[in-house]
Amino acid sequence: MKMVWFILCGFALLFMNPGTSLAGVNNNVMYDGRSLIIDGQHKILFSGSIHYPRSTPQMWPSLIAKAKEGGIDVIQTYVFWNLHEPQKGQFVFNGRSDIVAFMKEVHRQGLYVCLRIGPFIESEWTYGGFPVWLRNIPGIVFRSDNEPYKAEMQRFTAKIVDLMKSNELYASQGGPIILSQIENEYKNVESAFHERGPPYVLWAASMAEGFQTGVPWVMCKQDDAPGAVINACNGMKCGETFAGPNAPNKPAIWTEDWTSQYQVYGDEPYLRRAEDIAYHVALFIAKNKGSYVNYYMYHGGTNFGRTASEFVTTSYYDEAPLDEYGMPNEPKYSHLKELHAAVKLSISPLLAGEQTVVNLGQSQTAYVYKVKSGECAAFLVNNGSKDAIVQFQNSPYQLYPKSISILPDCKSVAFNTGKVSAQHATRSWTPTQKFDSHQNWQEYNEPIPTYDNTSLRQNIIVDQMRTTNDLSDYLWYTFSFQHDSPNPESTLNVQTHGHVLHSFVNGVLVGSGHGVHRNAGFALESKVNLNKGINHVSLLSAMVGLPDNGAYLERRDYGLHSVKIDGKDFSTYAWGYQVGLSGENLQIYTDTSKVQWHRLSSTKHPMTWYKTLFDAPAGNDPVALNLGSMGKGEVWINGQSIGRYWVSFHTPKGTPSQTWYHVPRSFLKPTGNLLVLIEEETGVDPVKISLDRISVAKVCALVSETHLHPVSTWMYQRTSGNLNNTRQNPGRKPTAKLRCPPNSYISKILYASYGNPSGDCKTYAAGSCHSEDSTAVVQKACLGKRRCSVSVSSEKFGDPCPRISKTLLVDAQCA
Repeated sequence: MKMVWFILCGFALLFMNPGTSLAGVNNNVMYDGRSLIIDGQHKILFSGSIHYPRSTPQMWPSLIAKAKEGGIDVIQTYVFWNLHEPQKGQFVFNGRSDIVAFMKEVHRQGLYVCLRIGPFIESEWTYGGFPVWLRNIPGIVFRSDNEPYKAEMQRFTAKIVDLMKSNELYASQGGPIILSQIENEYKNVESAFHERGPPYVLWAASMAEGFQTGVPWVMCKQDDAPGAVINACNGMKCGETFAGPNAPNKPAIWTEDWTSQYQVYGDEPYLRRAEDIAYHVALFIAKNKGSYVNYYMYHGGTNFGRTASEFVTTSYYDEAPLDEYGMPNEPKYSHLKELHAAVKLSISPLLAGEQTVVNLGQSQTAYVYKVKSGECAAFLVNNGSKDAIVQFQNSPYQLYPKSISILPDCKSVAFNTGKVSAQHATRSWTPTQKFDSHQNWQEYNEPIPTYDNTSLRQNIIVDQMRTTNDLSDYLWYTFSFQHDSPNPESTLNVQTHGHVLHSFVNGVLVGSGHGVHRNAGFALESKVNLNKGINHVSLLSAMVGLPDNGAYLERRDYGLHSVKIDGKDFSTYAWGYQVGLSGENLQIYTDTSKVQWHRLSSTKHPMTWYKTLFDAPAGNDPVALNLGSMGKGEVWINGQSIGRYWVSFHTPKGTPSQTWYHVPRSFLKPTGNLLVLIEEETGVDPVKISLDRISVAKVCALVSETHLHPVSTWMYQRTSGNLNNTRQNPGRKPTAKLRCPPNSYISKILYASYGNPSGDCKTYAAGSCHSEDSTAVVQKACLGKRRCSVSVSSEKFGDPCPRISKTLLVDAQCA
């Protein structure tokens, strides 16, 4: 019967949409083997992931506008099930959850949308986007051919599709959505479900297409995506790793080009260079005939509240083209903008021409696209680690190491992925308000519960996740026992599957410990002094986010595993439990009158709440709390959680994984803002917290005579079917361009050298050739201006060393 079922599903998928052999599912958005076809036009599309709940509605217009300015055509977002349905049947679609408002803003600005419904999303989002109540459904097995799960998945997917349809957001209705995704990287776990995996893939595809949205569906990292569903690539090097579409009528799509990597507490950040991103995007387009590339993330944003998955920092993809605060990360932002423009100059032959592959050398290849009318575009690839001079169509071309030159007319180089002309920018954090007055702080010590004042009782150690239902990161495990030995010294040994553990005996902290990412469980052994008679043991287990990947998420166990004192096992004993902290349950971060606060004490206790009031800083620059003096906890502004902090968990280099925590301007009132923190550790100092303004402090440009002109300065005219290159200014020189953020200006030239300076924008020095007029020329052109341009030309600087190729390096301060 299984084989019959497979065959029937396969035929159903092939024939459910008439015309899928030619293209997609609707006259408005279709596809063929070359690209998506929107309103009858083939498209090469650049997309950027911006997740609506990782920013605020007030930030959305600016983020989308900056993406558009950067050459982005499509905004891609996941749908966050546990955000929208925290309790079964109770839906939330307002504030940061207002997906419809987000879609409408994208549409208003003239961009498309790729909607990744999932509903499993991973995304370093707690529990992969699943609501925790889902695991409590009897007999459920996530992401498999399991009826309870499929019923819930279909119900939620239908809810989202109906919401989009009712607001006319699909392209088939005149809206912005041109693509939808069902499931997410399922191939990574499919084999774990054995015979329950393949039928689930077929069902998911059939279910999705049955909604008849009028736009195509995709499955990423699913090489056998069934029927009309497009298989897509995820990763950093899809030009090298993607096997291609699984049917000749499907286009090559890249749904996740990772612009950096998410960071976890305890790890160093991963920095991906702009040149590397540009190289692999150009390779995917040239080699794989790629027509859709999405940057994951284009703006990462902030994991507010407890939304980050296990051990993931509150700051998310800060190294994306737009940083956590929505400011352009330079040179990444502008270098990719140049790439997009160069590809769009080549769009006609790319979409209509035949691909020819020409070997130019051992590590050098040309991908040429030419149409019968004569239009031609070429991508000259150097996959080697050294410069190479190659001959292409009887002309020499210099190819930089690991780079691709784009020739929109098969003659002139418009862009090279390895040559960055864009400026570099350096952020600064300037305190706008210090919380250094002891009198302005108050504290409240979280009560340490004992078995006697708990109401939830079991004679076993319970699972933390099932007990808290994700209402809190915290679960108190308590028990009391009689100690009659005359020797007070004992050993407490706790084995836990939780992330963090604080052990208290008779109200005194006796030990703390934590796991690490991908190895969360650990053992904590503490020496304790027991009273003769009754002793109270209180163990606080804390989660730092729920897992977001892997098979059988519904089977994961968390919290304590075993507890022993001097070898005696208390695993089966009379236990009392408290879900969450008392201050948390009373929501004292919203209403501080519910507990008795005290003046700040010089003695720091574990599990202490701190509060103070402050006024909003002037201006519109982004602001963040500098929590470098704190340990671990969570922080609220006016009752809204800006996320977990864990400053005490250092990287291998000995620095905090994250020190600054974003406070959106929309969270603030002009005066009387309430700041509340729960701090788990001792050895902290809240009076050293500050509210810092984030700005671009420095801009730097490094441009040589061998750099290309910005793509925007090139103009192409089509005459008689040929593509002829003309420059707007034929005598124009390569130019160093500097630009400070809005409301700031170039206040000082920190360094300038025209000649052969050594180093880069981080570390530099004058070389053997240096024009003495360098600083004066740049000062005249730039001081007091928000932006300026200085050409790399001996006409301005003189010629300190004839017959030597010159470079201009300028480092400037913004104020």
